[in-house]
Amino acid sequence: MLDTQLILAANQDFYRAFEQQDLEAMATIWSKGTDCLCIHPGRPALRGWEQIQMAWEQIFQNTERFRISTSIITAQVSGDLGYVVLVEQITQMIQGREVTIQSMGTNIFENMSGSWYLVHHHGSPIMPPASRPGQQPG
Repeated sequence: MLDTQLILAANQDFYRAFEQQDLEAMATIWSKGTDCLCIHPGRPALRGWEQIQMAWEQIFQNTERFRISTSIITAQVSGDLGYVVLVEQITQMIQGREVTIQSMGTNIFENMSGSWYLVHHHGSPIMPPASRPGQQPG
């Protein structure tokens, strides 16, 4: 299997763990290095698995369920590093209310001992287009 296919498979595993709120699966995907980073939309950077794990625990505890779809923009591999750039559409149910957001995501993977691990996740919200003066919303 090509390295690009392997990081796309690892990327899919990440979003499956995210959608299923599976912290154990998330722990097998993430690097345990102190230099790994996670940046959720609108939040400060988290460094190291301990901080990242605590954030996922909190997100999973405060959300009833997720539905996630992704659209891959590009996936590249160079040596032991690979990245996936994509659009995330995340629908979450919080306190009986459904909220959908879109964000641009970048996931960077590192090949360590023959396996690809997530070392960086960054999500940035996509803002809806602003309406022009005189234009009715919707």
